[in-house]
Amino acid sequence: MTDTSVVAGPAGSPVANEGEATPSSGFFASDLFALHGQSTFVFQGHDGFHAPYGGAQSLQHDASGDETWDLTLFDGVHPWSGGEIWLNEEIDQGFGIGNTLGLAGFSSGEAYKVGRADPYFRLQRAFVRQTVNLGGAPDTQLPDLNQFGLKRSSDRLVLTAGKFAVTDIFDANRYAHDPRQDFLNWTLIDTGTFDYAADSWGYSVGAAGEWYTGRWTMRAGTFLMSNVPNSPDIDTSFHQFQTDGEIEERHSLFGQPGKFLLTAFLTHARMARFADAVTLADRTGQPADGAAVRRIGNRPGVSLSLEQQITPDIGAFARAGWADGKFETYEFTDVDRTLAAGISIGGRAWRRANDTIGLGGVINVASRGRIAYLGAGGLGLLVGDGRLPNPGGEHIVETYYDADVFGPLHTALDYQWVGNPAYNRDRGPVSIAAIRLHLQM
Repeated sequence: MTDTSVVAGPAGSPVANEGEATPSSGFFASDLFALHGQSTFVFQGHDGFHAPYGGAQSLQHDASGDETWDLTLFDGVHPWSGGEIWLNEEIDQGFGIGNTLGLAGFSSGEAYKVGRADPYFRLQRAFVRQTVNLGGAPDTQLPDLNQFGLKRSSDRLVLTAGKFAVTDIFDANRYAHDPRQDFLNWTLIDTGTFDYAADSWGYSVGAAGEWYTGRWTMRAGTFLMSNVPNSPDIDTSFHQFQTDGEIEERHSLFGQPGKFLLTAFLTHARMARFADAVTLADRTGQPADGAAVRRIGNRPGVSLSLEQQITPDIGAFARAGWADGKFETYEFTDVDRTLAAGISIGGRAWRRANDTIGLGGVINVASRGRIAYLGAGGLGLLVGDGRLPNPGGEHIVETYYDADVFGPLHTALDYQWVGNPAYNRDRGPVSIAAIRLHLQM
């Protein structure tokens, strides 16, 4: 593992955003102070699969498994009207299967590329948020992870600044966004083409503003990139940054709530053009190397997301995304086109109101430039089989059952099937199973 090739996993535990996870009362929550906590353990393994060859970033074909564990404290202060200050201290340990390599749609959002056998400490979030009420119908924000129970109006301005995850605010989805409570696959819990600014753990430094008015919300933010794709260290020179924008529309369909999100990003950073790397490889006879041809460029991307409640216990979601396939991915994962959809079913029908069944599928596609680069021996953030004579779209199906053991403790069983792992028709398919334990207060 090298620092210059680490990849961010989805951060989970989003900050305040409408329609997110079930509220948590915490260890204590007053008007001034709040303290919440969570711990999540995931063991995940895959079967042996057909693989006539492999490369430096291939998922190993022999059956194997790995575990991850984390413990997080969410401590907040409400120092003035509408103001919140939050810190998230976290202890992490463990590895994703294959050291978080070999799948464009990686199989566990609880896994980071910076796996370690021994527990280690990180300050993952440190941010301030200010809510300014602008009028409209009164409402109360329920206390939860990283949010106080505040009075607010339907029309309001929310400003957030500091260290947090871009996906805390952008690309949120009620049914597929938190690997600690719903799906695990990276490209189901986030749009696979959303190459959001992040360090190796999925967090960045920046600021975002949200304007809620009626059934619409407009969001915009600017965030710092890591110093090289995707490093543990954020580039604080301000020479590399990302701008994100989002429009949200909330509606009611046959009396059931839903929303659309249109999300866009523009990354300004030192990135390799695949064509330049392949040209250099042809000239030198060496494998394609993106690091050798990086220069400042701009990579755009756009996605559309839908969530729709069908009944109080059944909800559906869909995502579609595109990113400029001429450039290497900078932060998230090696996807240029993606289409995902799924359904979430609550357990009230079988008298398990706090249980959930999820079923989702995703197709990830690489651009022609990325295929040529991988075929020339290039390595992406997660994938690279050394060669790619028979490319194809990566197909993933995931299902899980999340069960309420008692109050704050849930356990889940998860299964994923992956066809054409890392866009390679010569390898796979792969079956991946996991068990998850999640405690949240």
